[in-house]
Amino acid sequence: MRGNLLTGAGYFFRGLVLLTRPGIRHFVVLPLLANIVLFLVLGGLALDYVGAWIDSAEEALPSWLAFLTWILIPLVWLAGGLLTGYLSTFAVLLLTSPFHALLAEKLEESLTGQRTPSEDGLLTALLQIPRGLFREIRKILYYLPMAALAFLITLIPVLNAFSPLIWFLLGAWMMSLQFVDYPMDNHKLPFNDVKEACAARRLSSLGLGGVVAFISGVPLLNLVVIPAAVAGATLLWCEELRPAHNPI
Repeated sequence: MRGNLLTGAGYFFRGLVLLTRPGIRHFVVLPLLANIVLFLVLGGLALDYVGAWIDSAEEALPSWLAFLTWILIPLVWLAGGLLTGYLSTFAVLLLTSPFHALLAEKLEESLTGQRTPSEDGLLTALLQIPRGLFREIRKILYYLPMAALAFLITLIPVLNAFSPLIWFLLGAWMMSLQFVDYPMDNHKLPFNDVKEACAARRLSSLGLGGVVAFISGVPLLNLVVIPAAVAGATLLWCEELRPAHNPI
């Protein structure tokens, strides 16, 4: 199993720095605005739902169990915040995927000094939205069977003790595939090639994906996770995956 977890995690933070480069920042604006809007909308819905649930739970609990509210309320708010973060990130990924590909393209050209085979321009990115959506659906179909297996493990005594780790590793793996797909798709490479490339450098891929999976669920921090993850995945592609995929 080649690669390095720490190096992979470092790609995310290096990618965050890359976003400040001249000529790159304006490619970050649209996904960032979309994430903020969706987070506020979903956050407002979650606020109403969680508040109503807490009110009904407090009424349903007998007085001698009232102390449980001090335990349950922070956990419910935490779960609501994490879920809102994940949902807004997922929705932005679906709706703005062509713009992430454009960001990956500009970053790769900045890093390597070479043009990518993908066609340039914002209009082209807009025209690629249907294709981008089908590519996202392909990833979802790949994820669902593994998620179903992870869910079954949570129902099995003894094995379910490992379910949090399994879910986190699955999330890290999918996040690495999700974002490495953007620079590789710019080279017209199929999704199967993305899986093989990430598997060849599995530790580096999981290091990047693990950081992204963790920060995606943290409210406010998740607002910058998508462009930073795109930049980090582009670094991973340029430094590890592309040389292995196209050895000289």
